[in-house]
Amino acid sequence: MFTHAIVRLPCENFAAGLTTSTHLGNPDYALMLRQHDAYVDALRGAGLTVITLPPENDFPDAHFVEDTAVVVPEVAVITNPGAPARKGEERTVAPALGRYKRLARIEAPGTLDGGDVLLVDRQFFVGLSERTNAEGARQFAEIVAAHGYATATVPVGQGLHFKSGVNHLGGRTLLATPDFAGLPVLAGYEVLVTPEGEDYAANTLYVNGTLLTPAGFPGVRRLLDGLGLPVVELDMSETRKMDGGLTCLSLRFADRP
Repeated sequence: MFTHAIVRLPCENFAAGLTTSTHLGNPDYALMLRQHDAYVDALRGAGLTVITLPPENDFPDAHFVEDTAVVVPEVAVITNPGAPARKGEERTVAPALGRYKRLARIEAPGTLDGGDVLLVDRQFFVGLSERTNAEGARQFAEIVAAHGYATATVPVGQGLHFKSGVNHLGGRTLLATPDFAGLPVLAGYEVLVTPEGEDYAANTLYVNGTLLTPAGFPGVRRLLDGLGLPVVELDMSETRKMDGGLTCLSLRFADRP
């Protein structure tokens, strides 16, 4: 069970961040803040104490705090973000996590984005993407192996991050886009596949027995309803315009091992 989450307020120039989704229209800052507030309320509704960091005007993508660290009960791994424009975001996240966890770090030439790292029980999947390289994955695997975690790497051919296409829904159940659903490394899991046109909703967040999912994807909603868990739909329009999702906006962790 998670007890805490770290989030960061979007800065006024968040629309200057990295994105490939310009076809979705111009981002709206006031709407982004309202949607972010609703996201924080959903985390609190799932039982988390939320720690809110101030905006980082020099880093328009800094509200995507998940990319700056990977947290397990035993250690918080501070990443080395793969996009040059995002290097440095981790510097203000590390002290916040250091209040609760022992810290380890990914060092250059290794790069790692938290959005490429998925934990299911004691098994990590690390996507090798434009943001996470083999050396970063190797360093990460070495750090977490010392605490009894296994790591498997997965090439990311579609989407920004591994968790753009695969996420954990509790137990042995995953939600995946068609591009990822048939990966051999996922054999042995129950994989629910997003319907056509609903790939964005693969980034659904399981937190303390509740599923947070993007609004507007009825096919995915039907799949989630079949699991018998509480489902909270959130409007993610402004985050989506910046290539982000539900998992990106927070670091969830238990304050004690």
